[in-house]
Amino acid sequence: MTETLLFATNNLHKLREVQEIVGDLFKVLSLKDISMTDDIPETSDTLEGNARQKAGYIFEKTGMDCFADDTGLFIDALDGRPGVYSARYAGEGCSFEDNINKVLLEMKHSENRKASFRCVVCLILGGQEHFFEGRIDGTILKEKRGAEGFGYDPVFIPNGQSQTFSEMPPYLKNGLSHRGRAIWKLMKFLSIEIG
Repeated sequence: MTETLLFATNNLHKLREVQEIVGDLFKVLSLKDISMTDDIPETSDTLEGNARQKAGYIFEKTGMDCFADDTGLFIDALDGRPGVYSARYAGEGCSFEDNINKVLLEMKHSENRKASFRCVVCLILGGQEHFFEGRIDGTILKEKRGAEGFGYDPVFIPNGQSQTFSEMPPYLKNGLSHRGRAIWKLMKFLSIEIG
């Protein structure tokens, strides 16, 4: 039996990654699959707040059980930036490349390269909110490496690894990543709830 889950996103990179993580356990639908093209508000200053805002907006509009995530890269030398603003750090309409270039420029003279990725998932199931968090600590490189992944993946090496997320095959990245960890907690919860 394959259950269907609505993921409150139109980010195809995230959608593909989440579907790879859950495999055959669930079929993950995007907002595009239900013809939802609204510009979803994301105005909180916390990952939890944004995940709740996105999931709540879709639940209000559709009445469907759904989940949303918000993810951020928190860099020690930048006082936690880009953090909750990771996706648009270089400005509205910026590319992944723009964001990475801004981070690398700001860290140009920094010896402290420590950082962490955090992902918070908000699930609304039967009108009730549930939160799941994943975190991975690592290091920011001085230049990009690898062609896979998206976002800041080319400059982030998880602790204990020799490859950036962009150099790893998807199965390895998803087994280690902040999003992978949050989604696995979500799956574990749902397997108990749904039986």
